[in-house]
Amino acid sequence: MAQAFHRPSSSLFATDGKPHPLQDTLMAVTLVLGALAFITAQFHSLHLISSWAGLVGIVTGAYGQYVSVTTRERTFLIVGLGASAVGFFLGMARGGLFGGLLG
Repeated sequence: MAQAFHRPSSSLFATDGKPHPLQDTLMAVTLVLGALAFITAQFHSLHLISSWAGLVGIVTGAYGQYVSVTTRERTFLIVGLGASAVGFFLGMARGGLFGGLLG
């Protein structure tokens, strides 16, 4: 009967009531890198930032998906991965990871 009185966690990041510091950190980093890649991809001259931030965001988000525990973590990771991918692909289309730096 004790389960009937169990209150769900009020944390935004842990729906099972347990702390997940690694997963929360990966989720936050992926979201920040995704936002950076997506925003900088809107400017043609910032393709280096958008492509590198997108690439690191994709790698971080993929590992975060691998170790994620809750649905909420997976949801935010997918949002960050999508933004990172868009920023990465637009950055690659406009000059790539080393565009203009080599030769």
